[in-house]
Amino acid sequence: MNHQFRSRLLGGELLVGTMVSQASAEIAEILASVGFDWLFVDAEHSPMSRAGMQRVLQGAGPATPCLVRISASEETSIRDALDIGAAGIIAPRVNSAEHAAQVVRFAKYAPIGNRGVGVARALGYGLRVEEYLNKANEETAVVLQAEHIEAVENIEEIVQVAGVDAVFVGPYDLSASLDRLGEVEHPQVMAAVDQVAQVCRQANIPLGAFGVSAAAVEPYIERGYRLIVAGIDMMMLGFAAKELLSQIKT
Repeated sequence: MNHQFRSRLLGGELLVGTMVSQASAEIAEILASVGFDWLFVDAEHSPMSRAGMQRVLQGAGPATPCLVRISASEETSIRDALDIGAAGIIAPRVNSAEHAAQVVRFAKYAPIGNRGVGVARALGYGLRVEEYLNKANEETAVVLQAEHIEAVENIEEIVQVAGVDAVFVGPYDLSASLDRLGEVEHPQVMAAVDQVAQVCRQANIPLGAFGVSAAAVEPYIERGYRLIVAGIDMMMLGFAAKELLSQIKT
C-alpha cells in the first residue's frame, strides 16, 4: 500500500493516472516508470482475475499506488482487491446511500466496518499484520462511481456517508440510464453530471473523471476534478502502433 495516496486525494492534489486493462506486470511496470501518480486497474470491464490484478500491482511496485475498479460493489470483490495490496477501490454502480455505506463497511476493518483479516499480500503474507491493520482504515481510499440517474437523484445523501473519499463520474453509463446511450454532450446528460459535481464540491468530496486523451481530460481538470484517468493501456498501444505503421507506409 502507498501510504500517501488517500491523504493526497483528500488534500485536493491533482492525481493523474491511466487505466490498466491487461493482467501484465510488464505493462504496469512501464506505466509506473513513466511517472503517473496512480494506476486505475480495471477489473470490471476486463478478464482480469485476482491473480492477474496482483501481478499488475507487483509490476507497478510500492511507489505507484493502484486503485482497483472492482467487478461488482460487493464484499468478495472489495476483499480481493484490498487483500492483494490495492491502495483503494473504485466501486461501480453505487446508486444509494445505503449501498455506499455497505461498500465502506466492506472496505474497512472494525470498528468502522467488517472487513475480514487474512494472510495476504497486503499484510506482507503474515509478516506485517499488525503494521497493516494499524494503518489500513486510515490509508485505504474508497471511491464511488456515479454512473446512473439513480445515483444522481441520491447524490446528496451518498456524499454524506462517512468514509466516501471521492466520486468518479461515469457519463457514458449515465447517458445509457437516461436512454441517450453515448450522447455524453446531450444537455440532459451534462446537467446530470453538473448536478453530481455541484453536490460533491459543496460537500468537499473530490471528483474523478476519465478520458482517452489529454484533450479529453483537460476540461475536467479545468472544472476542478482531481482524480484523473487519461488513456487506456491497450488503446495507447494500438494507436501508437497504427501511427508508426502509417508513417512507414505513406
